[in-house]
Amino acid sequence: MQIKKIIRCQVVYILLVVLFVLAVIFNINTGNVHISPARIFCIIFLHGDMGTPEYNIIWKIRLPRLCMAAILGGALSLSGFLLQTFFRNPIAGPFVLGISSGAKMFVAITMIFLLKYMSGMPLWAQVAAAFVGSLLAMLYVLLFANRVKSMSMLLVVGIMISYICSAITDLCITFANDSDIANLTHWAMGSFSGSSWSTVKLAAAVVFPTAVVTFLFSKPISAYLLGEGYAQSMGIRIRFFRVCIILLSSLLSACVTALAGPISFVGIAVPHITRLSLKTTKPVVTIPAIFLCGAVFCMFCDLIARTIFSPSELAIGTVTAVFGAPVVIWLMVKRQK
Repeated sequence: MQIKKIIRCQVVYILLVVLFVLAVIFNINTGNVHISPARIFCIIFLHGDMGTPEYNIIWKIRLPRLCMAAILGGALSLSGFLLQTFFRNPIAGPFVLGISSGAKMFVAITMIFLLKYMSGMPLWAQVAAAFVGSLLAMLYVLLFANRVKSMSMLLVVGIMISYICSAITDLCITFANDSDIANLTHWAMGSFSGSSWSTVKLAAAVVFPTAVVTFLFSKPISAYLLGEGYAQSMGIRIRFFRVCIILLSSLLSACVTALAGPISFVGIAVPHITRLSLKTTKPVVTIPAIFLCGAVFCMFCDLIARTIFSPSELAIGTVTAVFGAPVVIWLMVKRQK
């Protein structure tokens, strides 16, 4: 039985790597300007055709966007996994619990305030504002989570927090300048378009160290999943562990919201899809797979968002909701039974 599990995990990881490679190829090759695979290989690996339109399209538009989709998709999935671990609730996620909306609200308020005195808002300021907003929303969720035992009621609380944050955001946008409103509206829809290597570097600098720390928490998370009493008997300080989980999940979701806008259902759907595929809940096995699966999921969703109605482009949240919402519905029906 143990050998079958190991083989299954190896097959799932190989499949994820293959899907990742296919997502990279399709994203770079597909678009309004078709570029042959041979030229793509030459431009990326041999740095040929420098200065040509194809070179600029690949290195300045498609590759940064692809990297952002992969990094932020993995971050959002990992954030959902941490929240599901913390609340021991299968539908916990940064979007459903209103944490993404809290980050969006604080970024919008900060952006409107700063743009009155500055020509633009620095990327680090967006991430910092989103982190503060995520923590505030998380604190409100924690206030109600201790009093709410039902999974559906926690969902309702998250939706209400999301509505309140969205209402405050809309109120702030009302008093913004016309040009700022256009920027905020485009950002609030959620998109990986406009990604540059500077945003990719910032996302990588935040997400990868956080993901590594999350992986190092595999053993405490595994013990925590077996119960607080068992975790304490293993020498884990529960209060410190909970604070770390909150900070890690908030930082990951804040980075996504700040750099790409709110993206729905990825944080709920991907961890469950990964666990069902692996047929195991061991964090040391599932955490890398969840990150990789989230990257693949968002890369394919972004490909659909920018090509299905080309040259018009859909918001990334629209596509992720189409594929992620059915998973949430299935989880709730299954839990009810």
